[in-house]
Amino acid sequence: MIDRNMKNVLVVSIGFLSLFTAYGGLQSLQSSLNAEDGMGVTSLSVIYASIILSSMFLTPTLIKNLGCKWTIVVGMGCYVTYSIGNLYPGWYTLIPTSVILGMGGSPLWSAKCTLLTICGNLQAPKENKAAADVINKYFGIFFLLFQSSAVWGNLMSSLIFGSDTDIPDISEEDLQYCGAGVCIDINVNSTTKRPAQELVWTLVGCYIGVGVLAMIIVAVFLDNIDRDQAQEFRGNREPFWSTFLATFTLLKDKRLIILIPLSMYSGFEQSFLSGEYTKNYVTCSLGIHYVGYAMICFGATNSLCSFMFGRLAEYTGRAPLFCFAAANNFACIMALLFWRPHPDQLPVFFVFPALWGMADAVWQAQTNSLYGVLFPRQKEAAFANCCMWESLGFVIAFAYSTFICLDTKIYILLGVLILSTVTCLWAEYQEHNNPTLPVEEGVYDKDYKKNTDQYTDYSKNIHQIITQTSL
Repeated sequence: MIDRNMKNVLVVSIGFLSLFTAYGGLQSLQSSLNAEDGMGVTSLSVIYASIILSSMFLTPTLIKNLGCKWTIVVGMGCYVTYSIGNLYPGWYTLIPTSVILGMGGSPLWSAKCTLLTICGNLQAPKENKAAADVINKYFGIFFLLFQSSAVWGNLMSSLIFGSDTDIPDISEEDLQYCGAGVCIDINVNSTTKRPAQELVWTLVGCYIGVGVLAMIIVAVFLDNIDRDQAQEFRGNREPFWSTFLATFTLLKDKRLIILIPLSMYSGFEQSFLSGEYTKNYVTCSLGIHYVGYAMICFGATNSLCSFMFGRLAEYTGRAPLFCFAAANNFACIMALLFWRPHPDQLPVFFVFPALWGMADAVWQAQTNSLYGVLFPRQKEAAFANCCMWESLGFVIAFAYSTFICLDTKIYILLGVLILSTVTCLWAEYQEHNNPTLPVEEGVYDKDYKKNTDQYTDYSKNIHQIITQTSL
């Protein structure tokens, strides 16, 4: 029988799987589907700029008032509005819905991370394991299911767009503009064609449906495990600014400063694959209907490796996995600098995203796990910072996407990779020498106390831990 903590992990994972089946598919297509005047990439920049703002000012307050469950539901609703905006894409629809998505994005992710960390801390004493190991396992399970959304979302787009009967051939003249080394706008010099509007409506309609399904799954099946803490917070109001600025307060901790490059690199590497690789390699050489198939390879390896690495981290620790991801990305980046894509090399187009997915499995799951281990008593503010700096990486990468050459973007990505690897290993070294004490057993368990007396002796600590974020 599945225990209650595992059930909550599975529910939130399935909810995110459904939600990001829609958003992940749309994000992969924005640079190709809405390429006119860089509208698609601009909308992505607006999304992550809005996430930065919500990370700064909104996330801790929202989670403490609504609790993790309802913060996740509200955030999912914000994502659905972006899918609706893509029904009739234009500056007047994409930009406002991008802002709405961004304002819900940071609370959504921070609430998810907070919930998984709470479940890990609750389950650890039951399994007689270290909290860090259980948290690693839960994040691995989450990303196993979540990252598979790239498979289903992109499969939907490839099947629907592949049914288009008017797919133009790509000439040898057009192929010379693909890949790094030629600094020119491929939209001006290629026959890349937008799919028929009816097919776009069909795809976006499917995405809206699975997004609404995600909201229903979480609202119905997820336990409100921090309900009492949220009620206590609302009943014992702290000074507004102390909670409002909790994200910035945590920046006084030097460990968080060290992790900033790692969080930003996560944004850089994801934006490169979804924005640059899909446009300058796949769409340019094969056509937009192949984007989904390439990203399926990314999602499949990402999903499987997230679970495998989550289990492996119990035996190896996080540091060797970070080294593996860095070496993987370094090799791919160097290869992409010199590769000249051609349709005759079809398997290669899928090898790169598959390898990238293996590395991204580490950057996503292990980075979130590291934040949870280092800041167990300031979870809301810590994950808000993680989301904020990752989003800054997205914003910077998408912002310069239409202004500088591809090879320059690759060199920037390489530089950020090296910096983030050094600072990440330094943070792991510091944690190894001075381990962070886990949260006491039972701190989050006031709601579970109705069914068990296991945590009675610890109930009076709840308010103290919950309010530490704003101290």
